[in-house]
Formats: sequence, structure tokens, C-alpha cells
Amino acid sequence: MPLIVDGKVVVGGSGGEFGVRGYVVAFDANDGKELWRTFTIPGEGEPGHDTWSGDDWKSGGGPAWMTGSYDKETKTIYWGTGNAAPWPGGLHPGDNLYTSSVLALDPDTGKIKAYHQYHQNDSWDWDEVDAPILIDLNRDGRSFKALVHPGRDAIFWVLERKPNQINYVAGWPFVYTNVWKGIEPETGRPIVDPDHKPTLGKRVEFCPSLWGGKDWPSAAYNQKTGLVYVPANENFCGGFTGEKVPLVPGQLWLGTKAEDIGLQVRPGADHFGELQAWDPATGKKVWSHNFPKSQLFGSVSTTAGGLVLVGGTNDRYFRIFDAKSGDLLWEQKTNSGIMAMPIAYEVDGTEYIAVQSGWGVDAQRIQDALAGDNVGVENNVPQGGVIWVFAVKK
Repeated sequence: MPLIVDGKVVVGGSGGEFGVRGYVVAFDANDGKELWRTFTIPGEGEPGHDTWSGDDWKSGGGPAWMTGSYDKETKTIYWGTGNAAPWPGGLHPGDNLYTSSVLALDPDTGKIKAYHQYHQNDSWDWDEVDAPILIDLNRDGRSFKALVHPGRDAIFWVLERKPNQINYVAGWPFVYTNVWKGIEPETGRPIVDPDHKPTLGKRVEFCPSLWGGKDWPSAAYNQKTGLVYVPANENFCGGFTGEKVPLVPGQLWLGTKAEDIGLQVRPGADHFGELQAWDPATGKKVWSHNFPKSQLFGSVSTTAGGLVLVGGTNDRYFRIFDAKSGDLLWEQKTNSGIMAMPIAYEVDGTEYIAVQSGWGVDAQRIQDALAGDNVGVENNVPQGGVIWVFAVKK
């Protein structure tokens, strides 16, 4: 989906597993003419190029396939970028800017005004393409414009956004992870545990899994409660064996065998999906709703009326929660699992909620793994593809 800014249609490129060089591009809304193209992997002579070795930058990944956010006050586009390619970090030494990052872009020129890299030398396929949430935040006795991002890397990020700068404020794990030993307080750089970083010729296990603490489905922020609602996945781990393989245009270039990729449930796990409510001002989890037999792979919406709307589970239910307490208020079984973002709108004084019920891709891949892992989950979710509309009674 494109972002429209001042007569420009802004989109990003995909293909992180195909050895691409990621980019964000703007077109004139009137005639379709390309106005600017910013590569997420800096070329020779550009800032950040020295974080790559040799010609690795030419096929380094950094896809930008989800829609960014726009701050109209500072005229800044914030766009998330994806994983480095191929997956094992030893195949592309260095920090690998600007993979797994958020970029602050000038909408008129595409120039990179600032950036924050969520994690360096990505080796886990932890895309951070999900758009950051732009909010005004009061924290630690001061007010500032924040950029909030519950990351696929399992860290809940709170950053400060300025016209030409992004500063680290705080970060904490929102699901279990054994990859990070901590975060450098001055830089916001995660400290890696090398025992859980994929490498060549050796199978390495890590938590969370390839699908991270939260994948591409969107979190949501409610101005009235001050809470961020996260479709999280807990108690999932994974691993793979890194191998050096040649890049063949048009073919997957993972740096491992597809059949070697796994998802395992942590011993003693009593649930998988978690709808979480976090207060970014304090770093405290206010409430959570756990799903004992299902992942949570669906985007979250929240309303001014104090509701949280979400699907994302393998029981095919669409659910509404109280935004303050987390109480389950209503649920309706649908034809399939719901990965889509619910929307609320009003027509002639009546409020409606609409959502597409449809399942597949990563949600199904997790389902396949759970069904084969002897944890009491059946592989019985149809793909679907139906739009459900509900009227809200007053």
C-alpha cells in the first residue's frame, strides 16, 4: 500500500530473500513520473557504505515492503527496512546499514535525514519493516515526540524523533529472548549473545523464532489509554544451519536449506499468542490476554470508544477487548483465521466494523509447525477470503 505525501506516491521494494538491494521510491501522483529513489543499502561514497564488506551491498537485502508513517509537522517520512541477505551474518560482515532499521526521509528529495538500526548484522530474518508508531510521550519527567516500535527482534523500542535525528530512549524485551544480553544505553545498540547468532556450518538455536516477537502485523496506540497493543508471540524458538550458496536471480537465497528452518515450542509453555497492552511511558505491561493453543498473527486496531479489535488466531474468532482492562467483550467465529487489520467507520450515524477473514503464508507456516510439534494443535484452518461487516449497537 502506498503512502501519499504532498502529491507524491511513496512505495518500497520487496524481495529480501532474493538478494535484492532495497529501496523506497516516490512517483508523481499526476503523471507517474519517478521523482526520487533512495536505496536502503548505501552505495559507494554514501554514508554507511563502510558497514558492508566488498560487494555484499549489491545484494544485501534491506527490503522496504510495508507502508511508512508521516510526520507532517517536520515533513518527515519514517520507513522501516527488512533483513540483510542472505540470513547468516557471517556472509555479510559488518553492521550492514540500513537493514533492520527505521529511516527518516525527506519527502521532497528522498534524502536520509536520520536513522536508527534496531539490530546490526541481522542474522535471524528479523525484518523491521512494520511502520513505527508516532506519538507524543511523557516519560522520565519530560515530554517529547516519540517513535515506538515493538520489534520483530523481541525488543519494545522507544525512540525520540527530531527533525534531523533519532535518539534511543529505552528498550526492553516484550517476549522471551536469549539473543540479546542487553542494550547499550548511550547508543541503543543491542548486545548480542554469540551462542544464539546463526553462523556457517553449525546449527544455532535462538528465541524467539524466525517470526520474532511480533512479525509484520501491526500494533496499535490509543491516545486515551496511553497504551500500545501488541499482537505478540511467546514461547516460540527456532534455528537453522548457515551455508554458503551462490545467488541465482529469481531464486530464494536464504543461506540455509528451507527444510532446515524450524519452529519449536519452549519446554513448559502454557500459551503461544499474547495480546499485550504496554505503557510506553513506564515500560510496564498493563495487561495481556493469552491464547493457549494458537499463535497471534493478525493486526490490531483500537478505537476512541475504548475498544481493541483483533483476529489472528487459529480458532477463526474475531474478538473485541476493553482497551483499559483487557476484558473480552465480544467474539464471533468467522470462516477462517484473520490476519487483516480491522477498520471502524461510520455511515449515517451508525458505526461499523469491517475485517477480512483470510489465512495463509506465515500464519499457516506457524500452524504447520505447531501441528507437527505434538502440542495439541490441528492443521485445520481454511484459507478463506471473506469480508465481515458488523454494526455497533448504541
